[in-house]
Formats: sequence, C-alpha cells, structure tokens
Amino acid sequence: MYELITIIGPTASGKTTFAAALAHALNTEIISADSRQVYRGMTIGTGKDLGDYVVDGTVVPYHLIDICEPGEKYNLFAFQHDFHQAFASIRAQGKMPILCGGTGLYVESVLKGYKLLDVPENPALRKNLQSKTLDELTDILCSYKVLHNKTEVDSAQRAIRAIEIEEYYRTQEPDQRDFEPINSLIIGIDIDRELRREKISRRLQERLENGMLNEVQTLLDSGVSAEDLIYYGLEYKYLTLHLIGQLTYKEMYEQLEIAIHQFAKRQMTWFRGMERRGFRIHWLDALMPTGDKVAWVLRHYQQAGQN
Repeated sequence: MYELITIIGPTASGKTTFAAALAHALNTEIISADSRQVYRGMTIGTGKDLGDYVVDGTVVPYHLIDICEPGEKYNLFAFQHDFHQAFASIRAQGKMPILCGGTGLYVESVLKGYKLLDVPENPALRKNLQSKTLDELTDILCSYKVLHNKTEVDSAQRAIRAIEIEEYYRTQEPDQRDFEPINSLIIGIDIDRELRREKISRRLQERLENGMLNEVQTLLDSGVSAEDLIYYGLEYKYLTLHLIGQLTYKEMYEQLEIAIHQFAKRQMTWFRGMERRGFRIHWLDALMPTGDKVAWVLRHYQQAGQN
C-alpha cells in the first residue's frame, strides 16, 4: 500500500495548484520538496505562490516552506530529516502525506532512503581553495567523482562545498541513522516544451512587475551578502548581479530567462532518469483540468486499496 503521494514536474507546470487541490480532496497536508522555498523573505523569486494553497476558502497545511533565514545553507541532509519529521506527523494523524516539488534530488533521497552524512564546514580546506578559479575547483571535484551535470558547480562557493562534502565522505565512517525507502504513488506533470517556455517567460515578466527586484534589494539591505544570494542561483543570482552593477537590466533579463529554461530542462532530465532508475511515474498532461487530475488520482488511489 502507498505511504505517500508524490507530485513532481518542472517549474511552471502547475504542480502546486494540483497538489493543493488533491490535498484538499483528501483532507491532508503537503510537504514541499523545493530547495529554495525553505527561506523566509525569498518569496517572489522562489515562486512560493502561497495563494495556491487556498482551496475553496480553506488553507491546505504545508511543511518545509519559510523554515530558514536567508543566508543560511540548507542542504539535502537537513531536508531528509525535516521531511521525515513532517511525514511522521502527518501519518500519525491517519492522513496520506503529499510530497510536492521540483528538486528531484530531494524527492529521490526520501523515496529511496538515501544514507547521508551531516557534513560540517572545513575551514582549513576552504581557506586552501578560496583563491582557485571555478575551472580549477571543477577539476578538483572531478577527481573525487563524475559530475552528472553542471548545477553542482555553477559558482565557486557551490564547488568548494561539494569538494568539502566529498573529502568528508572519503575520510569518515557512514552515519548509521538511515531511513527506509517509501512506497509512493508518483504523479508527474507533463507539460509541452513550447508551452513550458511560454509560461516561464510570462511568469518571469510578471514576477519582475510584482516586485522581485525590490525583494532582492530588501534582502541585500537586511545584511544578506551578495555572495550568499548568488549562491542560491537563478533569480537571486542574476538580480543580485544586476543590483551590484555587474549586469545591465537587459543582460540580467536575457541571461535569467535562458537559465530558467535550462533549469526546467534539467528537471525533466532528472525525472526521466528516475524512471530509468526504477521509479514508476504516472504522467498527466499539464493541460488536463485540475479537477480531472484529482479525479484520476483518487480513482488510482482507491483501486490500489487505499482508504
């Protein structure tokens, strides 16, 4: 029997709206699997769209959104532990949790029960690496492992952290606290590539019109460093580079739009990879009305013997 319902899909696919409608129908709660929505004050740029959690005038409870201060470095280890706390709490109420998000590594880590180490900072190693270029850092990281995509090293700070983790893994005994795999009904939102591109471009324009630049400026004014914001990537990287004078508005807009399209493509590559790694994903057309998506899941859920 299923222990969890998981909803995945690329950015701008409408997965949150669907997840909230399904959670409302099942009287349950949502656990977010988004690596940036954990941060307070980073709302427009991360696309929290908290209004999506209001269904028929009722707020659907959600977890792992707005749980960290901007500038902190949330990671996969923390997500796995936070997820299991929320998961256990929802299950204890006799409800079926819904995991929803686009960070494929986060989703896969809890479905497979990844065994992870809580890796502390290594000040000596960081000092030794801080003067190296991104290309040099990438070469060092490649000496530890094969890089499957460039998102691991899109900034020097990310590359140094990745090296720090690999060096720790090389020298430490594994943490014995591991989690069991979770049997989940997995629903993927399949959106046509051109429609996805159109929605991404339109949403970027809307977010800029709705104050995304002001949001990033407010974070900078509050004391969050430009380096930390650039670390978060995408909107926060490019808007920060514009605000500190390294990119014109036109350069920022064009580079960010391209980066989001590339990000969505990488998300789909990860999800297709999950299928090759043995996960069964039921793909639903993004254009299917939300009510029809919910009805499809409820039928499948009941056929599987769930209550």
